[in-house]
Amino acid sequence: MSRMSVRGVAVASATAVTAVGSVVGVASAGTAQPNDAEAAAADTTLLADIPMGQQAEVQSASLTEQADAQAIAADAGAKKDAEEAARKAAAETAIAKKAAAEKAAQQAKERAQAKTEAASRDSTRGSTDFPVQSSYTVAQIQAMARQMVAAGQFQCFSNIVDHESGWNYHAVNASSGAYGLFQALPAGKYASAGADWQTNPATQIKWGLNYMNASYGSPCQAWSFWQANHWY
Repeated sequence: MSRMSVRGVAVASATAVTAVGSVVGVASAGTAQPNDAEAAAADTTLLADIPMGQQAEVQSASLTEQADAQAIAADAGAKKDAEEAARKAAAETAIAKKAAAEKAAQQAKERAQAKTEAASRDSTRGSTDFPVQSSYTVAQIQAMARQMVAAGQFQCFSNIVDHESGWNYHAVNASSGAYGLFQALPAGKYASAGADWQTNPATQIKWGLNYMNASYGSPCQAWSFWQANHWY
């Protein structure tokens, strides 16, 4: 039996190679037997030749496992990113809803307050509802104002008059000529509230209240501006 035949048998089985080698040794008594070194070399060569296909399969399996591991890691990363994006979007939505609710509540509060103040103004007395007198005390002028200005706005209204004229409806600024409770300039502005503005403090009060509401929205808003600027 030749070495080529032995190689073919060894491809099928390494154990078979050893067995065939023994048979060859018995059958060919006149032929020189390969020594142990040659046999070992032959076995080594045969074993080196056999695993090539198997090595490719192992490498392919390894690459497949790596690809699977990378795919799993990518899926986990994508899932984590999606969860984080969802949490962020939910938080932003909650913040937006809260801001919208707070804005709506503030607007509702402002509308209710405006409605209350409007109703209060409608129920207050006008400048012509007071008897005409030749002169008025500070207490009388303040009493008029309390009946013409909404209760929630009176203190702010009073603060402005305190600083502008000290409730003196004849007060005149020597340098500018500003006149009356609100130091109107020119003084003739009061005429839009009534022709008796020089003698009737109620007419001046009417003008001052209209001015604050028209220019600032309310006496309290006018007072806030006055505090920041020391004029209104």
